[in-house]
Amino acid sequence: MASRLANQFYTVEVGDTKFTILRRYQSLKAIGSGAQGIVCAAWDTVTGQNIAIKKLSRPFQNVTHAKRAYREFKLMKMVNHKNIIGLLNAFTPQKSISEFSDVYLVMELMDANLCQVIQMDLDHERMSYLLYQMLCGIKHLHLAGIIHRDLKPSNIVVKSDCTLKILDFGLARTAGTNFMMTPYVVTRYYRAPEVILGMGYKENVDLWSVGCIMGEMIRGYVLFPGTDHIDQWNKIIEQLGTPSVEFMKRLQPTVRSYVENRPKYPGYAFEKLFPDGLFPAESSEHSRLKASQARDLLCKMLVVDPEKRISVDEALLHPYISVWYEDGEVNAPAPGPYDHSVDDREHTVEQWKELIYKEVMEYEAAHSTPTYAPNIRQVTHTDESDGSSERDRNSGTAAKR
Repeated sequence: MASRLANQFYTVEVGDTKFTILRRYQSLKAIGSGAQGIVCAAWDTVTGQNIAIKKLSRPFQNVTHAKRAYREFKLMKMVNHKNIIGLLNAFTPQKSISEFSDVYLVMELMDANLCQVIQMDLDHERMSYLLYQMLCGIKHLHLAGIIHRDLKPSNIVVKSDCTLKILDFGLARTAGTNFMMTPYVVTRYYRAPEVILGMGYKENVDLWSVGCIMGEMIRGYVLFPGTDHIDQWNKIIEQLGTPSVEFMKRLQPTVRSYVENRPKYPGYAFEKLFPDGLFPAESSEHSRLKASQARDLLCKMLVVDPEKRISVDEALLHPYISVWYEDGEVNAPAPGPYDHSVDDREHTVEQWKELIYKEVMEYEAAHSTPTYAPNIRQVTHTDESDGSSERDRNSGTAAKR
């Protein structure tokens, strides 16, 4: 085992994190960090391409982390669509279950995340094309039985040619939301009312998130930046209006009593929330995309009651989106169905660890790749310019070259 490690792996320090990785991956540079791990850009000497390597952050520190790591890896292995980030390789430097502590996922390298793109002046073509790709990726996840529920700009990445990929797989099915208690630990600005209020949900829960992202592209700032669930709910109803009595009846009693006792808001017309002046000029391309079409799509996605909100299939056929419609992208072959019992399983950390180790070993056996072993000694790389606050914002994106 020692000789195998010596031949195939080397250790490099990136900031204050050690990466023990295959020698084929060189020139590491930190590009992002988040709750689930640290991401580096690197050069793959075997394929001759730039890639991203994610080191899962202490995946076995508790049951939540271990379950999330298992779910992410299983889903990445399963899903194959041009608008969802692809898994190029996965490995661990440890070769026994007793030593097992690290998992590395190798992915495509993108140029930026949507947080950065939102700050640009997008024309109608780029905006509608980005939204079209988001919807294609979401539809593919839905075909696998995966409802995301947590789409947000930091987890959607793009290349300079405007191609887009969804970076993560959202909330596990068992990740419930307690409306009255949960403080903000992560960004929940894009989560639908039915998630905030702890209701049941269906596929079009993800269309609310797309609406929030689209609205932010138009306004240039977050639509509903609540400091907690209650504040966020207030911001939603102040702009969109208090929902109907039929909607209230579907709420759990304690949540319903709170929601019904809020001041009543009539809401604003979408022409007032998103006036023509906020939109790009009418497109001069053959598609002639214009503000009225964009606003119409937006008002069909940002509907508080999911029973009245547009579906992903309807959105893909909307005039603002359908100019890009290509059957092979919209109706790409469905992935195998995801086994949701994983989200419901109660295992100890050790049991999750064994399951993840088995998955990594199976992946390595099925994807054994040529080894490139230049004479590299231990390297220390520290990027002083890489501030942690910026890394958090740019989680999972690519180095700016």
